Amino acid sequence: MKKYFIYLLISVLFLSFSSKNIFAGNEQRAGQAGAGELLINPWARSSGWGGVNVASIHGLEAMFLNVAGTAFTKSTELIFAKTELFTGLNNGVSLNSFGFSQKVGETGVICMAVTAVNFGEVNITTVENPDGGYGTYSPSYSNIGISYAKEFSNSIYGGVTIKLISESISDLKSSGVAFDAGIQYVTGKSEQIKFGITMKNVGPTVKCEGDGMSLRATPPSGIIMTMEHRSADFELPSLIKIGVAYDLTFGIDHLVTLAGNFTSNSFTRDQFHGGLQYSYKEILILRGGYVHEKEIDDVEKAATMFKGPTAGFSIQIPLNKEKGSTFSFDYSYRDTYNFDGVHSFGVKISM
Repeated sequence: MKKYFIYLLISVLFLSFSSKNIFAGNEQRAGQAGAGELLINPWARSSGWGGVNVASIHGLEAMFLNVAGTAFTKSTELIFAKTELFTGLNNGVSLNSFGFSQKVGETGVICMAVTAVNFGEVNITTVENPDGGYGTYSPSYSNIGISYAKEFSNSIYGGVTIKLISESISDLKSSGVAFDAGIQYVTGKSEQIKFGITMKNVGPTVKCEGDGMSLRATPPSGIIMTMEHRSADFELPSLIKIGVAYDLTFGIDHLVTLAGNFTSNSFTRDQFHGGLQYSYKEILILRGGYVHEKEIDDVEKAATMFKGPTAGFSIQIPLNKEKGSTFSFDYSYRDTYNFDGVHSFGVKISM
């Protein structure tokens, strides 16, 4: 089965290097892509150590980082999560997420996840009345992902995801589709060495449409007419992640995982991730990480609101030892400039 892994890996690398959307990006293009919400990790476990576990992530949360990791789902998983962005503001923005994964057959897993951004209520304004007074509206940003992953052998795992993207305000909307693909490779005497590669958010361009693109104007003819602007297409924030992880065991109760990965972004600066996770009997899990990119330490020049440090923990309670079912509470914190950090909370049920 290893030859299939080689073929799949070569195919992913070929597509990666041949796609201008993946490696044509530079700092000058920052902010030119749309659907930026696809870059925000909505899950508490993986965000707690900076999304560094591209090679080692297992279960439903792998839909965001590396879909190949969903193939490790033992039976059924359910996750409810909430991420609070821009905390400290009166009308903070949040991400609400729900997902489930289900093992099918002996080696396959299907998953579905829904993420919606809550912006709260926004005042409707016009050029003539910038203070509002026309009521409010609530922007709607959401995406639905459906995945299939498979265990090709004892050491090779792969998967694909299709995502439906929807964005709208009171008079404009856009919709599109994106694809992810990923591979994980496990080796070593105790399967302690892990490698992973994933390509994310690859898809056709998207454009806005709706009444917001039209206006009433008077051309030289003197007749009042409704005129419409044409929306320019925007690209999706494509990227590639390559990661490695190593497990260190101390007795039967303690496990430390060291991990690192590199992210090549099309429309913003590339990133280096590093972190570690400590697990005690798989009941108490502590994690921390750091995400580095160019000039991240300079608030005036940084291209992101994140400072770099991340931390989190999980408390996992066994429900049925024979079936291996568990209930866990997850929390993560991501340090930011100007705001009070980003907080993520999650509840996970494994059956």
